Amino acid sequence: MNTQGTTMTTSATTPASNTTTAPFAGPEIDPRDAQAALSRSECVLVDVREADEHARERIAGSVLLPLSALSPQQIVALGANRVAIHCKSGRRGADAVARCAGLADVGISVANVRGGIEAWKAAGLPTVVDTKRSRLSVMQQTQIVIGACVFAGTALGFLVHPGFLAIPAFMGAGLVFAGSTGFCGMAVMLGKLPWNRVPAAACKAS
Repeated sequence: MNTQGTTMTTSATTPASNTTTAPFAGPEIDPRDAQAALSRSECVLVDVREADEHARERIAGSVLLPLSALSPQQIVALGANRVAIHCKSGRRGADAVARCAGLADVGISVANVRGGIEAWKAAGLPTVVDTKRSRLSVMQQTQIVIGACVFAGTALGFLVHPGFLAIPAFMGAGLVFAGSTGFCGMAVMLGKLPWNRVPAAACKAS
């Protein structure tokens, strides 16, 4: 069951104890096991989704560290010897765990919450929801806009004038640039729209 509200704040997270907590048994952890460890302050839960996704819906007590800028040093700075990572469905979480694989050498156990926040909710575990925010992430909105422009430009190019084919060509070039540099101008512009703006507090990692 989700806890719904109209505002979103980032909860302070109490770092897990570095004393006798045993490492995770593997690279993945079941949502219920993650919730139990979190409730006992035996781990820190890290959300590696983007800030707009976290602002719309989050797990109480999670720390926001987006995968797009995640480094092992950020995990070390949490001061915990067990860190559970979650995303939406598990793929980005698995990438984050792989990126932090070397931390086992310094006594930090990192595991991916199997199935992400979707599996967490499917297990009946609570989340905090800001109902005023768009259900679509900025990335989803970006994909819709680019897809619509490519479709419209292609159709107009065949049905009206070949010059309209410059639209899908421009969008394709933009995607190549975004993939090569990690910067997407379309996503930046959409992120500035009122329903996508993330409060500064929601962007701060505890």
